Amino acid sequence: MSAQHNTIKVKELPIRLGQFLKLANLVQDGFEAKLKIQNGEVMVNSIIESRRGRQLKHLDKITIDGGTWIVDLEV
Repeated sequence: MSAQHNTIKVKELPIRLGQFLKLANLVQDGFEAKLKIQNGEVMVNSIIESRRGRQLKHLDKITIDGGTWIVDLEV
């Protein structure tokens, strides 16, 4: 079974992890983002991330709920 990969275009970098999760519709709000991150459900570049304010950059890979999303700068 192959993993799901999606590219999410952002207008500005860096973007905070919590903001990215909301932009990608992976969470409904900041509170849900905080809970998922605190519970160890979010990985950035294959490492569990515990900081909602983690600054993401171009081509970072965010894994949550069995899928992977890639940060891409909109040009």
